Amino acid sequence: MRKILIFLVFLLLIFTCGCINNNKNLEEHVKVKDLLGRDVEVPKDVNRIVCIGPGCLRLIVYLNATDKVVGVEDAEKLWTPYGRPYRLAHPELAKLPTIGQGGPNPKPNLEEILKVEPDVIFACYITKEQADKIQERTGIPVVVLSYGKLATFNEEELYTSLELAGKILNKEDRAKEVIKFIDNCLNDLNSRTKDIPEDKKLTVYVGGIGYKGQRGIESTMCKYPPFEAVHARNVVDQLNKTGHVFISKEQLLKWNPDIIFIDEGGLKLVINDYKRNKEFYNSLKAFKNGDVYGLLPYNFYTTNIGTALADAYYIGKILYPERFKDINPEEKADEIYVFLVGKPVYKEMAQFWGGFKRLNLSESND
Repeated sequence: MRKILIFLVFLLLIFTCGCINNNKNLEEHVKVKDLLGRDVEVPKDVNRIVCIGPGCLRLIVYLNATDKVVGVEDAEKLWTPYGRPYRLAHPELAKLPTIGQGGPNPKPNLEEILKVEPDVIFACYITKEQADKIQERTGIPVVVLSYGKLATFNEEELYTSLELAGKILNKEDRAKEVIKFIDNCLNDLNSRTKDIPEDKKLTVYVGGIGYKGQRGIESTMCKYPPFEAVHARNVVDQLNKTGHVFISKEQLLKWNPDIIFIDEGGLKLVINDYKRNKEFYNSLKAFKNGDVYGLLPYNFYTTNIGTALADAYYIGKILYPERFKDINPEEKADEIYVFLVGKPVYKEMAQFWGGFKRLNLSESND
């Protein structure tokens, strides 16, 4: 009889502990919906994370949560940081263990991810099938974030991603601050330029925009976000398209814009082309009049929101000097960088790319 009682007590203890553990698991996990619409259960307290895919780590930096990152992609360690202010501001991230190669088609190393024991894996630009497979094979929740289809100033998906990551990382207040900061910049740019009549605006063009690598003067963009932010009169918008396009030199000469901006990611290619085709370039009034200006490249491992905003302020200063007379573009860039990534990195970026300045390609030694 005594043995039976002991056995029953033992079973009762197992059952009770099981109930306690089940309740504990329920209490320690919360269900969230990621940007692919996947329902994911994540720990209530997340202290260790990794990020895979273009731009994912940047959002974590914006949330001031780099202390939770325990591994990074090779792309974050080996690629030049000068196109990515978040990495320039946080060199310590390059010292963390590698969790995959990264790049446009990220290939996470699941064995290495398991070694660093993250509570959550954040990811950008992967499919639902990829996310489910990683989660199934590692047993670690995978939460997919997004910048949106056009990557820049697509507030809805960007903001939703910041809010979601902020909720998971207990950085909800910071997420609200970041969203408010971006909104304030966009609203400021809009309010300074929204009432300028179209016939009073100079025509503009931007060349040298990167597209699967460095590109020359013919590489441009319809609805170019920094132009859109200041209501600039972009000659390429006549094509009635959206996003990146290649045009011919003949088309550019036909448009003959008043002012040309060059994305400095492609500046060397433009300079080399200028040396071979001086007659073409000097036929453009922007080159003849010295109205050619450099912009910092903002699409580097997808969109660097801070650089895109800084470019918009510089463009506004060039096109509408009276409307932006209180703005020093270099100081404004660092104000943006300090808020978003924690350090003033404009000077380092300008030393590498060229920075905000008038360009004279005939005097270039590159």
